[in-house]
Amino acid sequence: MTQTAARLADAMLAKVPLTVLSFTDFSAGSSSVPLRCQNTVPCRFVFHPQRFFMRSLPPLTDRPPEQMDDPTLNEAEHRRALVALARINWISQTAAQLTRRIVRLLEASSTPAGGPAVRIIDIACGGGNLTAAIARQLGARLARRVEVVGIDISERAIAWAHQQHAGDSGSTSLHFRQADALGDGCPDCDVAIHSLFLHHLNDAEATGLLQSMTSAAGTGGVFSDLLRSQLGLLLARLGTTFLARSRVARVDGPLSVKAARTTEEYRQLLTAAGLPHAEIDRTWPERACVSWERPA
Repeated sequence: MTQTAARLADAMLAKVPLTVLSFTDFSAGSSSVPLRCQNTVPCRFVFHPQRFFMRSLPPLTDRPPEQMDDPTLNEAEHRRALVALARINWISQTAAQLTRRIVRLLEASSTPAGGPAVRIIDIACGGGNLTAAIARQLGARLARRVEVVGIDISERAIAWAHQQHAGDSGSTSLHFRQADALGDGCPDCDVAIHSLFLHHLNDAEATGLLQSMTSAAGTGGVFSDLLRSQLGLLLARLGTTFLARSRVARVDGPLSVKAARTTEEYRQLLTAAGLPHAEIDRTWPERACVSWERPA
């Protein structure tokens, strides 16, 4: 737009009473963008992006079941959902985020680098793509044999994971088995992990799971989960729209964000589980990545 046209547009806009629509949650300034509303009333839209997108959504009073957890979901839809989740995990770099924290915990432990095999339990592993990626990365970074076991309550998820990923490669062993971590507890291991699981659980279940992980893991625990924010909801909608062909993922993705927790709520859960000093990092793409050493 030329300077003359810009001055003309400003003059015309100045002659019209303006309605101000304000998102008032931005700490670092604002952007004021003239626009015409759908009802044809000219208005000036004052948009405060950072605070708007970073603010939390209201908590859900109930956590409705996600479609992917429905045992009656047909096999084709279930597999499309697993593939969509694998693609989103890859974009999110979740495996790298978890692996860095697992390695940090192991390096801080008293076990020598050339000691016995490291045993990792991945709770609620689903289709196993994330479990497999973590196993590969740990195998490349550790000078010890790595045994990774993915567990999940879903028989067909475990069948898919075993078919696609199970096996031994060099110093790395990767296996899957059906198990109920909530009912039976976390199996013994060096480090217990999970990803995108805690938002399925109410506070009592989540606290019990964290306590079970702490009791079972000789070194510590790591998990990654969603943050309940406007930005997280936006990213979930964009990601499941453009990265997924799964109808289930497009429904479950935004629902998962709404069922997730804020950083403060994760801290409350960790404190209730006896882990007040756990580290909580805000990571891409709007996730909480949490790690802790086993309390003395």
